[in-house]
Amino acid sequence: SEYIVNDLFYESSTIYQEMKSMNTKTFAKVAMIAAVYTVLTLALAPISYGNLQIRVSEALTMLPLIYQPSIYGVTLGCFLSNLIGAMSGVNPTGYIDAVVGTAATFFAAYCTWKLRDKKVGKYPLFAILMPVIWNFFLVGAELGCLFMPENFLLGTVINGAWVALGEVIAVILGVILTNVLDKTKIFKD
Repeated sequence: SEYIVNDLFYESSTIYQEMKSMNTKTFAKVAMIAAVYTVLTLALAPISYGNLQIRVSEALTMLPLIYQPSIYGVTLGCFLSNLIGAMSGVNPTGYIDAVVGTAATFFAAYCTWKLRDKKVGKYPLFAILMPVIWNFFLVGAELGCLFMPENFLLGTVINGAWVALGEVIAVILGVILTNVLDKTKIFKD
């Protein structure tokens, strides 16, 4: 846990260098992931936002199991989805979700990548659980603060549980998607 936190701060300080050194093919894949995430979220807006959400686009947070640069794509896609959702009025949490929700997706994708080789049996269970855990705490706290400010802790737990349930569905879809995409070698540079 301490290793991941220390490594996260080191990694975040080198994001600019990584993005700067990214070749055109990798950059295009990152942009494609961001676009797919954004389109899926906005097209399924009624179930993508709020305290009971099944954000199907969060399935893409499993891509770091097979492709490290996808961290940037899902993070950008989440930011754009939350920002456009707030601007268009379909995201009831407003602009705060562009920060908190995006942070949850970034941390989830990053930790999925870092834990991809830690397996329980033959499955990277800890990596797979990262979107569920990060969204439970961060988005749950965001929703608890916005919708149940009189009892923030209870609001965090209740809303976090609903969000986590939606994340479990997205993660199952993501594992299936990642297994299919890994066989196509589309993310092999």
